[in-house]
Amino acid sequence: MPEKRKLKSPERFIRPLVRKLNGYVPGEQPQSRNIIKLNTNENPASPSPKVLQEIQKATDSRLRLYPNPTAKQLRSALAKLHCCQPENIIIGNGSDELLALATRCFVEPKSLGAKTPKEIARQTIQYFTPSYSLYPILADMHGARKNEFKLSQDYKLPDKTSLSKGKWNYQAALTYITTPNAPSGAGYKTKDLAKICKDQNGIIILDEAYIDFAEENALDLTRRFPNVIISRTFSKSYSLCSQRIGYFIAHSKLIAALDKIRDSYNTNQLGQIAALATLKDLKYYQRQFNRIIKARSQTSKTLIAIGFDVIPSQTNFIFAKPNGLSAKDLFTRLRKQNIITRWFDTKECRNWLRITIGTESEMEKFISSTRAIIKKYSQ
Repeated sequence: MPEKRKLKSPERFIRPLVRKLNGYVPGEQPQSRNIIKLNTNENPASPSPKVLQEIQKATDSRLRLYPNPTAKQLRSALAKLHCCQPENIIIGNGSDELLALATRCFVEPKSLGAKTPKEIARQTIQYFTPSYSLYPILADMHGARKNEFKLSQDYKLPDKTSLSKGKWNYQAALTYITTPNAPSGAGYKTKDLAKICKDQNGIIILDEAYIDFAEENALDLTRRFPNVIISRTFSKSYSLCSQRIGYFIAHSKLIAALDKIRDSYNTNQLGQIAALATLKDLKYYQRQFNRIIKARSQTSKTLIAIGFDVIPSQTNFIFAKPNGLSAKDLFTRLRKQNIITRWFDTKECRNWLRITIGTESEMEKFISSTRAIIKKYSQ
Protein backbone atom coordinates (compact mmCIF):
# COMPACT_ATOMS: atom_id res chain seq x y z
CA MET A 1 0.00 0.00 0.00
CA PRO A 2 1.57 3.33 -1.06
CA GLU A 3 2.63 5.61 1.77
CA LYS A 4 0.53 8.73 2.12
CA ARG A 5 2.51 11.90 1.62
CA LYS A 6 1.84 14.75 3.99
CA LEU A 7 0.69 17.73 1.97
CA LYS A 8 2.73 20.87 2.51
CA SER A 9 0.89 24.01 3.51
CA PRO A 10 0.47 26.49 0.63
CA GLU A 11 1.28 29.25 3.13
CA ARG A 12 4.90 29.20 1.94
CA PHE A 13 3.75 30.78 -1.33
CA ILE A 14 2.37 33.84 0.46
CA ARG A 15 4.65 36.87 0.64
CA PRO A 16 6.21 37.27 4.12
CA LEU A 17 4.85 40.82 4.27
CA VAL A 18 1.29 39.54 3.77
CA ARG A 19 1.70 36.67 6.25
CA LYS A 20 2.60 39.17 8.97
CA LEU A 21 -0.14 41.60 8.06
CA ASN A 22 -3.04 42.38 10.40
CA GLY A 23 -5.91 43.18 8.05
CA TYR A 24 -8.47 45.91 8.54
CA VAL A 25 -11.48 44.87 10.62
CA PRO A 26 -14.66 46.71 9.51
CA GLY A 27 -17.40 47.62 11.95
CA GLU A 28 -19.91 44.89 12.69
CA GLN A 29 -22.84 44.58 10.29
CA PRO A 30 -25.58 42.72 12.22
CA GLN A 31 -28.29 41.05 10.16
CA SER A 32 -31.13 41.24 12.70
CA ARG A 33 -33.74 43.94 12.11
CA ASN A 34 -34.25 44.35 15.86
CA ILE A 35 -30.83 45.93 16.33
CA ILE A 36 -30.32 49.65 16.93
CA LYS A 37 -27.15 50.11 14.89
CA LEU A 38 -25.03 53.03 16.09
CA ASN A 39 -21.58 51.69 15.27
CA THR A 40 -20.51 52.48 11.68
CA ASN A 41 -21.66 56.06 11.06
CA GLU A 42 -24.24 55.45 8.35
CA ASN A 43 -26.87 58.10 7.72
CA PRO A 44 -30.06 56.67 9.31
CA ALA A 45 -32.21 58.20 6.56
CA SER A 46 -32.97 56.37 3.34
CA PRO A 47 -31.52 57.72 0.09
CA SER A 48 -33.65 60.36 -1.56
CA PRO A 49 -36.83 58.97 -3.19
CA LYS A 50 -35.50 60.37 -6.45
CA VAL A 51 -32.31 58.36 -6.03
CA LEU A 52 -34.23 55.15 -5.35
CA GLN A 53 -36.36 55.83 -8.42
CA GLU A 54 -33.31 56.22 -10.65
CA ILE A 55 -31.78 52.99 -9.31
CA GLN A 56 -35.02 51.10 -9.96
CA LYS A 57 -35.23 52.48 -13.49
CA ALA A 58 -31.68 51.27 -14.15
CA THR A 59 -32.32 47.66 -13.14
CA ASP A 60 -32.97 46.48 -16.68
CA SER A 61 -30.99 44.93 -19.54
CA ARG A 62 -28.26 47.54 -19.06
CA LEU A 63 -26.96 45.46 -16.16
CA ARG A 64 -25.33 43.15 -18.73
CA LEU A 65 -23.12 46.01 -19.94
CA TYR A 66 -19.91 47.32 -18.45
CA PRO A 67 -20.22 50.67 -16.64
CA ASN A 68 -18.58 53.81 -17.94
CA PRO A 69 -14.92 53.14 -17.12
CA THR A 70 -14.14 56.67 -15.93
CA ALA A 71 -17.57 57.58 -14.46
CA LYS A 72 -17.59 60.45 -16.96
CA GLN A 73 -21.04 61.88 -16.14
CA LEU A 74 -20.47 61.73 -12.41
CA ARG A 75 -17.08 63.42 -12.69
CA SER A 76 -18.61 66.21 -14.78
CA ALA A 77 -21.40 66.74 -12.25
CA LEU A 78 -18.96 66.81 -9.34
CA ALA A 79 -16.68 69.21 -11.23
CA LYS A 80 -19.63 71.57 -11.68
CA LEU A 81 -20.50 71.29 -7.97
CA HIS A 82 -16.93 71.97 -6.83
CA CYS A 83 -16.08 74.61 -9.46
CA CYS A 84 -13.25 72.66 -11.05
CA GLN A 85 -12.69 70.49 -14.14
CA PRO A 86 -13.47 66.78 -14.60
CA GLU A 87 -9.69 66.30 -14.93
CA ASN A 88 -9.42 67.29 -11.27
CA ILE A 89 -11.58 64.36 -10.11
CA ILE A 90 -11.18 60.59 -9.92
CA ILE A 91 -13.95 58.23 -8.77
CA GLY A 92 -13.20 55.20 -6.62
CA ASN A 93 -14.89 52.10 -5.27
CA GLY A 94 -15.38 53.99 -2.03
CA SER A 95 -12.74 56.44 -0.86
CA ASP A 96 -10.82 53.49 0.65
CA GLU A 97 -9.83 52.30 -2.82
CA LEU A 98 -8.41 55.73 -3.61
CA LEU A 99 -6.52 55.92 -0.31
CA ALA A 100 -4.91 52.60 -1.23
CA LEU A 101 -4.12 53.83 -4.76
CA ALA A 102 -2.36 56.83 -3.26
CA THR A 103 0.07 54.63 -1.35
CA ARG A 104 1.00 52.84 -4.58
CA CYS A 105 1.22 56.06 -6.55
CA PHE A 106 3.22 58.33 -4.24
CA VAL A 107 5.22 56.13 -1.83
CA GLU A 108 8.25 53.92 -2.44
CA PRO A 109 8.30 50.57 -0.57
CA LYS A 110 10.75 50.43 2.30
CA SER A 111 14.31 49.62 1.28
CA LEU A 112 17.09 48.86 3.73
CA GLY A 113 19.40 50.63 1.32
CA ALA A 114 17.78 53.99 2.04
CA LYS A 115 20.25 56.05 4.07
CA THR A 116 19.60 59.73 3.54
CA PRO A 117 16.65 61.59 5.14
CA LYS A 118 15.29 62.26 1.65
CA GLU A 119 15.40 58.57 0.67
CA ILE A 120 13.72 57.57 3.93
CA ALA A 121 11.05 60.25 3.51
CA ARG A 122 10.16 58.92 0.06
CA GLN A 123 9.26 55.62 1.77
CA THR A 124 7.23 57.20 4.58
CA ILE A 125 3.49 57.44 5.21
CA GLN A 126 2.52 59.59 8.16
CA TYR A 127 -0.71 60.29 9.99
CA PHE A 128 -2.06 61.40 13.34
CA THR A 129 -3.13 58.87 15.92
CA PRO A 130 -5.79 58.09 16.94
CA SER A 131 -7.18 58.41 13.45
CA TYR A 132 -8.62 56.19 10.73
CA SER A 133 -7.26 52.73 11.51
CA LEU A 134 -6.95 51.89 7.81
CA TYR A 135 -3.93 54.21 7.36
CA PRO A 136 -1.31 52.03 9.11
CA ILE A 137 -2.70 48.94 7.40
CA LEU A 138 -2.29 50.58 3.98
CA ALA A 139 1.29 51.42 4.90
CA ASP A 140 1.96 47.84 6.00
CA MET A 141 0.35 46.43 2.84
CA HIS A 142 2.68 48.57 0.74
CA GLY A 143 5.73 47.81 2.85
CA ALA A 144 6.21 51.50 3.63
CA ARG A 145 7.69 53.19 6.66
CA LYS A 146 5.17 54.62 9.15
CA ASN A 147 5.44 57.89 11.03
CA GLU A 148 2.70 58.21 13.66
CA PHE A 149 2.16 61.52 15.43
CA LYS A 150 0.18 61.21 18.65
CA LEU A 151 -2.57 63.77 19.16
CA SER A 152 -3.17 65.42 22.53
CA GLN A 153 -6.09 64.26 24.68
CA ASP A 154 -8.36 66.98 23.28
CA TYR A 155 -7.61 65.78 19.71
CA LYS A 156 -6.82 69.33 18.55
CA LEU A 157 -4.70 69.84 15.45
CA PRO A 158 -1.08 70.35 16.58
CA ASP A 159 0.48 73.73 15.83
CA LYS A 160 3.85 74.17 14.18
CA THR A 161 5.71 74.27 17.49
CA SER A 162 4.19 70.97 18.61
CA LEU A 163 4.92 69.35 15.26
CA SER A 164 8.53 70.55 15.36
CA LYS A 165 9.04 69.25 18.89
CA GLY A 166 7.58 65.91 17.89
CA LYS A 167 8.75 63.65 15.09
CA TRP A 168 6.65 65.17 12.30
CA ASN A 169 8.33 64.69 8.93
CA TYR A 170 7.75 67.61 6.58
CA GLN A 171 9.37 65.59 3.78
CA ALA A 172 7.14 62.48 4.11
CA ALA A 173 5.98 61.12 0.76
CA LEU A 174 2.35 60.86 1.88
CA THR A 175 0.47 62.36 4.82
CA TYR A 176 -3.12 61.47 5.79
CA ILE A 177 -5.16 63.92 7.86
CA THR A 178 -8.73 63.00 8.74
CA THR A 179 -10.71 66.23 9.00
CA PRO A 180 -12.89 66.22 11.02
CA ASN A 181 -10.97 63.70 13.03
CA ALA A 182 -12.19 60.16 13.51
CA PRO A 183 -12.79 58.63 15.98
CA SER A 184 -13.08 61.79 18.09
CA GLY A 185 -15.22 63.95 15.77
CA ALA A 186 -13.05 67.01 16.51
CA GLY A 187 -13.20 69.62 13.75
CA TYR A 188 -10.18 71.41 12.26
CA LYS A 189 -10.06 74.95 10.89
CA THR A 190 -8.96 75.38 7.28
CA LYS A 191 -6.49 78.10 8.23
CA ASP A 192 -4.72 75.67 10.58
CA LEU A 193 -4.66 72.90 7.98
CA ALA A 194 -3.24 75.41 5.50
CA LYS A 195 -0.24 76.03 7.76
CA ILE A 196 0.66 72.33 7.61
CA CYS A 197 0.03 72.09 3.87
CA LYS A 198 2.23 75.12 3.21
CA ASP A 199 5.27 73.51 4.85
CA GLN A 200 4.72 69.93 3.71
CA ASN A 201 7.00 68.79 0.88
CA GLY A 202 4.99 65.69 -0.04
CA ILE A 203 1.43 64.67 -0.84
CA ILE A 204 -1.22 65.51 1.78
CA ILE A 205 -4.62 63.82 1.68
CA LEU A 206 -7.28 65.67 3.66
CA ASP A 207 -9.81 62.93 4.33
CA GLU A 208 -13.16 64.73 4.52
CA ALA A 209 -15.43 61.71 4.93
CA TYR A 210 -17.60 63.60 7.47
CA ILE A 211 -17.32 67.11 6.07
CA ASP A 212 -21.07 67.62 5.49
CA PHE A 213 -21.56 67.72 9.26
CA ALA A 214 -18.69 70.17 9.87
CA GLU A 215 -18.51 73.95 10.12
CA GLU A 216 -16.11 74.34 7.19
CA ASN A 217 -14.27 72.40 4.51
CA ALA A 218 -10.77 72.64 3.08
CA LEU A 219 -11.57 72.31 -0.63
CA ASP A 220 -9.90 75.65 -1.41
CA LEU A 221 -6.54 74.21 -0.33
CA THR A 222 -6.42 72.09 -3.51
CA ARG A 223 -6.30 75.38 -5.45
CA ARG A 224 -3.65 76.94 -3.22
CA PHE A 225 -1.35 73.92 -2.91
CA PRO A 226 -0.71 71.49 -5.80
CA ASN A 227 0.32 68.71 -3.37
CA VAL A 228 -3.07 68.62 -1.56
CA ILE A 229 -5.77 66.04 -2.29
CA ILE A 230 -9.30 66.21 -0.88
CA SER A 231 -10.99 62.86 -0.27
CA ARG A 232 -14.81 62.63 -0.18
CA THR A 233 -17.37 59.83 -0.04
CA PHE A 234 -21.06 59.27 -0.74
CA SER A 235 -21.26 56.78 2.15
CA LYS A 236 -21.42 58.70 5.42
CA SER A 237 -23.59 61.63 4.36
CA TYR A 238 -25.54 60.46 1.35
CA SER A 239 -26.85 57.05 2.46
CA LEU A 240 -25.01 55.14 -0.28
CA CYS A 241 -22.66 52.92 1.75
CA SER A 242 -23.68 49.85 -0.23
CA GLN A 243 -22.88 51.48 -3.57
CA ARG A 244 -19.23 52.24 -2.73
CA ILE A 245 -18.63 55.60 -4.38
CA GLY A 246 -15.85 57.92 -3.27
CA TYR A 247 -13.73 60.52 -5.03
CA PHE A 248 -10.56 62.62 -4.91
CA ILE A 249 -10.25 66.27 -5.92
CA ALA A 250 -6.74 67.40 -6.79
CA HIS A 251 -4.36 68.88 -9.34
CA SER A 252 -4.91 67.25 -12.74
CA LYS A 253 -1.35 65.86 -12.79
CA LEU A 254 -1.99 63.93 -9.57
CA ILE A 255 -5.36 62.68 -10.82
CA ALA A 256 -3.81 61.50 -14.10
CA ALA A 257 -1.14 59.57 -12.20
CA LEU A 258 -3.72 57.88 -9.98
CA ASP A 259 -5.82 57.03 -13.02
CA LYS A 260 -2.92 55.10 -14.54
CA ILE A 261 -3.06 52.52 -11.75
CA ARG A 262 -6.82 52.50 -11.20
CA ASP A 263 -8.56 49.20 -11.91
CA SER A 264 -10.71 49.12 -15.05
CA TYR A 265 -14.44 49.49 -14.35
CA ASN A 266 -13.71 50.08 -10.67
CA THR A 267 -17.15 51.56 -9.90
CA ASN A 268 -20.41 49.85 -10.74
CA GLN A 269 -23.14 51.32 -12.93
CA LEU A 270 -25.82 51.49 -10.24
CA GLY A 271 -23.42 53.28 -7.92
CA GLN A 272 -22.63 55.88 -10.58
CA ILE A 273 -26.35 56.38 -11.29
CA ALA A 274 -27.18 56.67 -7.59
CA ALA A 275 -24.42 59.22 -6.95
CA LEU A 276 -25.43 61.27 -9.97
CA ALA A 277 -29.07 61.31 -8.82
CA THR A 278 -27.92 62.32 -5.33
CA LEU A 279 -26.27 65.46 -6.70
CA LYS A 280 -29.61 66.43 -8.26
CA ASP A 281 -31.42 66.35 -4.91
CA LEU A 282 -29.00 67.96 -2.44
CA LYS A 283 -31.79 69.85 -0.65
CA TYR A 284 -33.18 66.52 0.59
CA TYR A 285 -29.81 65.61 2.08
CA GLN A 286 -29.22 69.03 3.61
CA ARG A 287 -32.40 68.52 5.63
CA GLN A 288 -30.95 65.21 6.87
CA PHE A 289 -27.64 66.87 7.78
CA ASN A 290 -29.48 69.55 9.77
CA ARG A 291 -31.49 66.91 11.64
CA ILE A 292 -28.36 64.91 12.48
CA ILE A 293 -26.48 68.01 13.67
CA LYS A 294 -29.41 68.95 15.91
CA ALA A 295 -29.65 65.42 17.33
CA ARG A 296 -25.87 65.37 17.85
CA SER A 297 -26.08 68.55 19.92
CA GLN A 298 -29.01 67.31 22.00
CA THR A 299 -27.42 63.91 22.64
CA SER A 300 -24.09 65.49 23.60
CA LYS A 301 -25.77 67.80 26.13
CA THR A 302 -27.71 64.90 27.64
CA LEU A 303 -24.61 62.72 27.98
CA ILE A 304 -22.69 65.56 29.63
CA ALA A 305 -25.60 66.09 32.02
CA ILE A 306 -25.44 62.46 33.19
CA GLY A 307 -21.70 62.59 33.78
CA PHE A 308 -20.00 61.76 30.48
CA ASP A 309 -17.00 63.55 29.02
CA VAL A 310 -17.81 64.40 25.39
CA ILE A 311 -15.48 65.66 22.66
CA PRO A 312 -17.20 68.49 20.72
CA SER A 313 -18.14 66.82 17.43
CA GLN A 314 -18.36 68.06 13.86
CA THR A 315 -19.33 64.66 12.47
CA ASN A 316 -22.38 62.38 12.54
CA PHE A 317 -21.15 60.63 15.67
CA ILE A 318 -20.19 61.40 19.27
CA PHE A 319 -17.08 60.30 21.14
CA ALA A 320 -18.04 59.98 24.81
CA LYS A 321 -16.34 58.76 27.98
CA PRO A 322 -18.52 57.39 30.79
CA ASN A 323 -17.46 58.07 34.37
CA GLY A 324 -17.85 55.42 37.06
CA LEU A 325 -18.38 52.69 34.47
CA SER A 326 -15.86 51.52 31.90
CA ALA A 327 -16.60 52.12 28.24
CA LYS A 328 -16.24 48.40 27.59
CA ASP A 329 -18.83 47.56 30.26
CA LEU A 330 -21.26 50.14 28.90
CA PHE A 331 -20.71 48.83 25.36
CA THR A 332 -21.41 45.26 26.53
CA ARG A 333 -24.52 46.21 28.53
CA LEU A 334 -25.96 48.25 25.67
CA ARG A 335 -25.32 45.35 23.32
CA LYS A 336 -27.37 43.06 25.55
CA GLN A 337 -30.24 45.48 24.90
CA ASN A 338 -29.66 45.24 21.13
CA ILE A 339 -27.96 48.63 20.92
CA ILE A 340 -24.61 48.41 19.12
CA THR A 341 -22.09 51.23 19.53
CA ARG A 342 -18.35 51.14 18.73
CA TRP A 343 -15.65 50.41 21.29
CA PHE A 344 -11.99 50.43 20.27
CA ASP A 345 -9.61 48.26 22.29
CA THR A 346 -6.61 50.56 21.92
CA LYS A 347 -4.63 52.44 24.56
CA GLU A 348 -5.85 55.85 23.41
CA CYS A 349 -9.51 54.94 22.87
CA ARG A 350 -10.52 52.12 25.23
CA ASN A 351 -12.05 54.55 27.74
CA TRP A 352 -14.38 55.99 25.11
CA LEU A 353 -17.43 54.94 23.10
CA ARG A 354 -18.20 56.14 19.60
CA ILE A 355 -21.92 56.60 19.06
CA THR A 356 -23.43 57.16 15.61
CA ILE A 357 -26.36 59.57 15.48
CA GLY A 358 -29.40 57.50 14.53
CA THR A 359 -33.07 58.30 14.15
CA GLU A 360 -34.91 60.26 16.83
CA SER A 361 -36.45 57.10 18.29
CA GLU A 362 -33.10 55.28 18.23
CA MET A 363 -31.39 58.08 20.13
CA GLU A 364 -34.21 58.20 22.68
CA LYS A 365 -33.80 54.46 23.25
CA PHE A 366 -30.02 54.82 23.51
CA ILE A 367 -30.32 57.60 26.11
CA SER A 368 -32.98 55.85 28.19
CA SER A 369 -30.98 52.60 28.19
CA THR A 370 -27.77 54.42 29.06
CA ARG A 371 -29.46 56.24 31.93
CA ALA A 372 -30.81 52.97 33.30
CA ILE A 373 -27.42 51.25 33.05
CA ILE A 374 -25.62 54.13 34.77
CA LYS A 375 -28.26 54.27 37.53
CA LYS A 376 -28.11 50.53 38.14
CA TYR A 377 -24.32 50.51 38.15
CA SER A 378 -24.10 53.38 40.66
CA GLN A 379 -26.41 51.71 43.20
